[in-house]
Order: sequence, then structure tokens, then C-alpha cells
Amino acid sequence: MPFQVSPGVNVSEIDLSTVVPAVSTTEGAIAGVFRWGPAKNRVLIDSEESLVARFGKPNGSLNPETFFTAANFLAYGNKLFVSRVIDSAAKNAVSNGSSAAVVVENEDKIANVTITSSDHFIARYPGALGNSLQVSVCKSANDYLESSTGTLTITSGNNIATTSQDETSTGTSLVQVGDKIKFGNSSVGVYYLEVTAANSSTFTFKDKYTGASDLSTVAFDRYWKYYDLVRAAPGTSSYVEDKGGVGDEIHVVVADEDGDISGTKGQVLEVFEGVSRATDAKTESGESNYWIDTIERSSDWIYAKGAHNLAANTTAATSTALTTDNATYDSLKLGVDSTAEGSIALADVVLGYDYFKSAEDVDISLVLQGKAIGGTNKDGLAKYIRDNICESRKDCVAFISPDKADVVENAGSEVDDIKAFRNGITNSSYVFMDSGYKYQYDKYNDVYRYIPLNGDMAGLAVRSDELRDAWFSPAGYNRGGIKNIVKLAFNPKKAERDLLYQSDINPVVTFPGQGTILFGDKTLLGKPSAFDRINVRRLFIVLEKAISTAAKFSLFEFNDSFTRSQFRNLVEPFLRDVQGRRGIVDFRVVCDDTNNTGEVIDRNEFVGDIYVKPSRSINFIQLNFVAVRSGVEFSEVVGQF
Repeated sequence: MPFQVSPGVNVSEIDLSTVVPAVSTTEGAIAGVFRWGPAKNRVLIDSEESLVARFGKPNGSLNPETFFTAANFLAYGNKLFVSRVIDSAAKNAVSNGSSAAVVVENEDKIANVTITSSDHFIARYPGALGNSLQVSVCKSANDYLESSTGTLTITSGNNIATTSQDETSTGTSLVQVGDKIKFGNSSVGVYYLEVTAANSSTFTFKDKYTGASDLSTVAFDRYWKYYDLVRAAPGTSSYVEDKGGVGDEIHVVVADEDGDISGTKGQVLEVFEGVSRATDAKTESGESNYWIDTIERSSDWIYAKGAHNLAANTTAATSTALTTDNATYDSLKLGVDSTAEGSIALADVVLGYDYFKSAEDVDISLVLQGKAIGGTNKDGLAKYIRDNICESRKDCVAFISPDKADVVENAGSEVDDIKAFRNGITNSSYVFMDSGYKYQYDKYNDVYRYIPLNGDMAGLAVRSDELRDAWFSPAGYNRGGIKNIVKLAFNPKKAERDLLYQSDINPVVTFPGQGTILFGDKTLLGKPSAFDRINVRRLFIVLEKAISTAAKFSLFEFNDSFTRSQFRNLVEPFLRDVQGRRGIVDFRVVCDDTNNTGEVIDRNEFVGDIYVKPSRSINFIQLNFVAVRSGVEFSEVVGQF
């Protein structure tokens, strides 16, 4: 406050209302092989539907375990970061296939990619799914519609027509596969039939002509295949018209030619109407309307590259109308998937998980292993996640499952092999391990598959958070029920559960008439401690994350009694709230001159000691039923046993 040199009133505000913020505990993370979507990046997904839209449907030979681990988690929660993994095998599809193999991992990489001018389009992402794409460009009014100088003859009920001239090379309307032919009259009606073959003076249509009578030597028009998806033929945009140019507009349509994407051959995926050939063209909102820029900015499926006979250096002022006679139909090819999840190298997968290493870059709480990969017991990925993410960040828990071979068709050896997998992983309270795989229905391919349980285990943690709090155990009948399951690959009996639990492995068990239940809540700590329970570990993650976030506001303040009191007044109400919600039994906050001594102050440090007694989950219940003699009062025997 400045000093005043004469009497007056000076008003200022001091904010002492800071509270410990709530922290999120439900964000998951997974890296693995997918059919589509950006690679070497991370994307937040909120549902199975958005997972399919962004990363493609599961492919039985490529990625079923990775996909359904992610999908199973999303059955419980709506926050999952996905990092798509690819290796050197993956390639983007290109049109015409004249270029050498191309790899564009994500949107940040397209500027560095060069292809031949004849390869007009690149699939947005690597993968064989791009081979299903076709891109059509309508470049002029003539491309959109031309009236033929010839005539057409067709018989009712037939899909083959003859013409009076070779319509593939003669006249003003050159017909090609994909075009639509308009013909008819007032008595039979008007027909628009798509051409599937054009050879000399014969057309083959996709559908039959169903008019009431045969037609002979009738006039016809040729239309662009997608004429009915746009308002009019390409013309002049308002921006170019204002600059004195003409005829800059084109229409671009992206379709699922083979049906591998949508399930329907020829399904239209995107329409870009009235984009401009002028490099400097703008929309009404001021964004670039140059066709290549618009597609790069907005398309989910392609990038536009190459001149495509569109006079790429045309500007708004110099634009002139094109007079071409044929729209183009470019089919993409040469797309290749990454190596499948069962064969991909561990070194490639861990690069995907590296996008979750920094707590400053991404806030996550639950890390899903997906499919076990690498090492003698396939434990390499689990060890990497433990060492490089969870133990490093100390604000998230890894959920891991054993290798598929440990529990699927491995009768009699399941316990030994699961324990061998666990023994390869260094002890950690930040790791939670389940007992295997479940059998579930794959609706995308109409088959049943074995899928690791770690997606469900992380999902149970989310459900526990939503029903109660992070410090409640996700196990048991109240919160531990597994969704979307036909059966377990390995359903451990009591003796087997005993052996697994002694090794910190949490059994998942199917009880007749009661469902499939998570029946353990141990971490892989490996020693008796409060932190050998997942609920305690997650309690401390919540406390540490929330209080450390609040404590940042004490940075660069004075280490004096006022700041210490302010810190205590910040933390103690928060801990009382957690205590009231059954997370802790008791607590004490020490932040005074006993732990902030002169030496501490001189080192520019600030110390707050927070002592917490965590609540413990019940793992064992003993019920004693005592028979007594007739005539004995219960009060006489209570407490003797």
C-alpha cells in the first residue's frame, strides 16, 4: 500500500478465501495398435462411439485386445486418453498410387510430406482403412452437367443401354464410371441412373430401368455422381467476385468406396461445397477458403496434395472459369496397417506410452496396460509403465493383466504362470494386477473374443469414484461387478485365490447367480503396509494432488506465522471433509516454527507436515455362532469367546 501524504481513505482487497480444489480421479490412458486416427499423439475419448469414430472399428487380426480394453473402460467412464501406436510397416493410402510409400502420423506432419503431382490425395492417417476411400472433384459447370449430342435406347427391366455414338470419347458429354445419366419422358417419368461401366456405345447402370415402356433414341444428360448433394454447379465465390475473378469454385466429395469404413459401399463421408481454387480466397468469417487449406483444416479422412489440374497458383483476382468435361474419381491405395498388437515390438509400444510420462502435460489417474507385450513372460510393457510412468509421476495407478497364454487354454498351470508374470514386476503400490481375461461378444465382427481385464479394473475404480469416492475399494459385491462378460478364461477356486492373493494378484471370480466380481484390492507393494491396498494408494494420490495444487499459492510468500496459519486453515477443512466422507480416521497438520526453523527459512523452504490415519477396507470377516445351554443368560457368556 502506498504511503499517503494527506488524510484520506484507501481501499484494497486481500483474498484469503482460497480453498483446496477438487481433483479429478477418473482419467484413463492407453497406448496401442488401432486401425485409424492420429498416431504418435494423444486424444481424449469420451465413449465407445467416439473411439470407433476416431480410431476405427476393431480388426480381428490387428487389435481386438487393445480396442476392447479401451472400450471396456469406457463402459464405466467417459475420459480416456488414447495414444495410437504404429511402427515402420504403417503407410498412408494415396490416390493413383504413383508415389512411393507415404507416412503422415498426424496433423502436425503433413507440411513435411511430398508426393507426385498425379497423387492428388493422401489418406488422413496411416492404415489399410484408407484404401476404402474415394475422392471426387467437380471442377466446372461442365463437370456438373452436360447435355449429350447423342441419344439412348433402353428396355424396361434392363440395366444396359445403347447410345447413338461412343459417349466415352465423342460429343460434348463424356461419360465415365460414377456419372449419373438423366433420361425419360412424361409417360415413363424421369430417371437418374449411375453408370457402373461405359464402353464404346454401351452403358451399364447400377440399377435397372423400371419404366412402363421401352425407350428408343431419347435425349439424355450426364450429371456428376454427387450432383444432388450440392446446391448448384461450381460458380464464383463472393470473395473472388469482389476481386474481379470468376469461376473459382469446386466441389469435393469423400466417399467410402469399398464400404470398409461405414459398412455401406459408396457411403458419402464428407462434402466440401464451393471451396476455392484461389490460394488467397476467404470465407465470410475470414478463414482460408482455398480448397487444400479447407480440407486440411476440416476433413476427417484426407489431405489434398498435388495440382489436380486446378491451376494451383490461381488467385482471386486472376481466377478464370475452367471448362473441363469430366469430374474426377480418385481411389486411394497403398495404405498399410501397422504390425498387429501380438507381434509389434515393445520399443514401438512404449513410445506411445511416453505421451503420458509428464504430469505437467497431461492429467491422468489410471493407466491401462491393454495387451501384455515384451519380455520372457510378456511383462516388458507392465514393467515400463510401472518404472517410467506411475513410479515417476506418483499420481496414477497402472492396471495390468497377465499374458493371454497364462489363462486361455492353459488348464492347471494358470496360477503358476500368472505368478511368474507378477514376479517379473518390481514391487510398487502404484500397480494393480488382476487374474486374467474375460470372454465377450465382438459386435463389430460377430464373434466372441478373450479380452484382458485391466480395462474393466480401471473402470471399476471410475465407478467407485462416481458412486462414493476414490478411497473406497473398487472390489466386492457393491462396486466390483464386471460388465459385458460371458465367462472368465480362468475362474479361480478358493485354494487358487489364496495363492494368487498371497502374491498380491487380485482374483476376478464368477459366483453362480451373483455375477463376476473383483475379489481383491491389493497393490503390488509386496509388504504389509497401508499402501498395499488400492483404496489407500488412491486416497493419498487425491490428498497429495489436491493439497500440492493449493500449496502452490504459497510460493514466493513470506515464511512467517501468517502464511503458516493460512496454510493450516486451508488444509484442515479439506481433511475434515475427507474424514467426514470416511476416507481417513484422523489427521494432524503441523506447520509452525517447530518444523519451519531458522535453517529451513534461510534455505527458502516451507514445511507442512500432514499426518493421516487412512481408513482400511475389510478383507476378512469372521462370524462366530455359539451354542449355549438352555436356561443360560446371554449376558453370562458374551465376551468369553
